[in-house]
Amino acid sequence: MRDPHTLGIVGAGRLGAAVARLALRAGLEVCVAGTRGPAVLADRLAREAPGARAGALSDAAACDAVVLALPLRRLRDLDPATLAGRVVIDATNHVPLWDGPVPGVAAAPSSSEYVQAHLVGARVVKTLNHLGADELEHDAAPAGTPGRRALGVAGDDPEAVRTAMALVERLGFDAVEVGPLAAGAGLEPNSAVFNGLYDREELAALFSRPVPPTPPGPPR
Repeated sequence: MRDPHTLGIVGAGRLGAAVARLALRAGLEVCVAGTRGPAVLADRLAREAPGARAGALSDAAACDAVVLALPLRRLRDLDPATLAGRVVIDATNHVPLWDGPVPGVAAAPSSSEYVQAHLVGARVVKTLNHLGADELEHDAAPAGTPGRRALGVAGDDPEAVRTAMALVERLGFDAVEVGPLAAGAGLEPNSAVFNGLYDREELAALFSRPVPPTPPGPPR
C-alpha cells in the first residue's frame, strides 16, 4: 500500500472535521477546502480541527489523497480539471432528505459512479461513507486491536485503492477491498453494511455474496 502523508479534505462539516481530526492524530498533514474561502474556514478549523490548514480546492488536490466530505448536491461546484489524476476518496452519500433532487444521480448505478462521471480523470475510490462522523472518531483503534471495525473500499484503479486502504488503516480501521467502484453500491444507505458494525472477516464475508438490503423498520 502507498501510505499517504498529506490529506486534502473537501468539505468542512461534521464529517470533514472528524476526518481531519483523525488524520491529524495519525500524523498526516491536513488541508481542508470549503465553499466559503480559506480566510473564513481558518477560524473554524482553529476551533474544530487545530493543526489543519485551510486552503483552496487546488491546495487540497495537491495532497496525496483527497476526501470528498461535502453534500452530494455540491459536487457540481467542483472543477473536474483540478482533481484530474488525483486519488479522490468519495465519502459522500445520496440522501434525498438532505440533498434534495440531484440531477442525474438516480440514473447512475451507484453514487460513486455518478461522482466519477463528473470528476473525469480523477481516480475515485468509495470508502469512509458507511458510518457516521461520531463513530469514525469513537471507533478508531490501533492496528491489531481485537474486533477492530472494518471499512469497505471499492475502486477501479488498483493504486488508488491501495492508497485509500492505507489511509483507512492509518485512521484506525481495518480496510477491506470489496471490489470495483460499482461494488460501492453495497456501502451506500439501505445496504446491510451501512452503519453496520463488522470486523474484517465479517465484512469480507458479506461481499462474497450479494449484499442484502437492510430490512425495513417498523411502521410509524
